[in-house]
Amino acid sequence: MAAPPNFEEGQSTYRPPRSILQTAHEGTTQVKQSKIDMLTTEYELFRMNDDESIQEMHTRFTSIINELNSLGETIPRNKLVSKILSILPRPWESKLNAITESKDLQELTIEELVGNLKTYEMKRKIDSENRESK
Repeated sequence: MAAPPNFEEGQSTYRPPRSILQTAHEGTTQVKQSKIDMLTTEYELFRMNDDESIQEMHTRFTSIINELNSLGETIPRNKLVSKILSILPRPWESKLNAITESKDLQELTIEELVGNLKTYEMKRKIDSENRESK
């Protein structure tokens, strides 16, 4: 008895023709590359909003980086640290200068940087509240 179309002799499950698999793979590759391109642009244009906390900025930033990582695109740690430092709003300039002068940016992790920035943010908030209460 002859095997039905798209079945090989002795095969019990359907196997699509190679041309369909190739087209599906190429489509998947194009979709993946489009996502990578979109996320890369989002990363390049990423900015911290003036009314945003460090945690909120970090959450948005991490989301982009994690999506890129899941698609096989890895950005070196030192570039991520530099990116975060470059997107801080103007009122953070003194902290930015202190970090760049006192830390080895090649060794600084994102967690250390964000922790440092959160501490500074809390101090700024307390200072601001103290000035308002006077």
